Parts: sequence; C-alpha cells; structure tokens
Amino acid sequence: MKSKRQEKILEIIANNNIETQEDLITALRNEGYNATQATASRDIRQLKLLKVMVDGVYKYVAPKSELEDVMEYNTALMSSIKDIRYACNNVVLKTNPGLAHAVGVGIDAMNYTEILGCVAGDDTIVIVTTSEETATFVAEKIAKLSGK
Repeated sequence: MKSKRQEKILEIIANNNIETQEDLITALRNEGYNATQATASRDIRQLKLLKVMVDGVYKYVAPKSELEDVMEYNTALMSSIKDIRYACNNVVLKTNPGLAHAVGVGIDAMNYTEILGCVAGDDTIVIVTTSEETATFVAEKIAKLSGK
C-alpha cells in the first residue's frame, strides 16, 4: 500500500501544483487513499520531495532524477557506451572493453521501475525491462545521456 501511495504522490506532484501537505492529502483522498497529515509528512520525507518556486508559486517536486545523478557522476562511463540496441523487452549496450560492469552498476543505481535487472560482461550489458515500450524508453534515455 505504501509503495502504491508513494507512486501516486509522485504522479500527483508531476501533474498538479501541490503547494501544501493539505493539498497533497486532498489529492490523495480524491484518488482513493486515506491519508493523514502524519502519513503525508512521512511520505514527503521518504520521497525526499522538494518545495521549489515554479511559475511564481511554491510547489512540491521530486528530487532530480537518479538517472541524471548517475549521468553527472558517471559522465566518462556513460561516454564509454558505443552502441545501444533493443529488442522485445531487452536493451543491449556495447561498451569499451572492461567497462561494462562499471556502466552496469551505474544503470542499476538509476532505480528505474522499468528496469527489472541488468547483467554485465566485459563489454556488453543486457538490461531486462518490464515491456517492449519501456525498453524503447530506457534505450532512448540512455542514448540521450551517453550522447549517442
């Protein structure tokens, strides 16, 4: 229940201007979740939500995506990706020799719910995703981050 509620919170703040905890509680209740102020406060803390000014109002936002953090931290590793292909629900990355494991660790750190797991060899990584659509999404995101 908690993970579903927290997923819903991320969806709500991505699609609405949620300025206060009370706004969040109301939105959750409208979605069928019986949330209290304590629950909302705990979820905000666990999700590490930030309050930032957007279009002149403060609103809750998710922290910078972990994928962006990985990219900033592993710029050299991401640039070692030489080829990206996908088929069905799999994404296959080719890297410089010896770097697949390091890139795979960075991909695992993304914590994308679309990624079920990743296996790395010497210069090849296989990423298993939840569907063909998510394989496309993951491949395109990695391509963008790696400059391919």
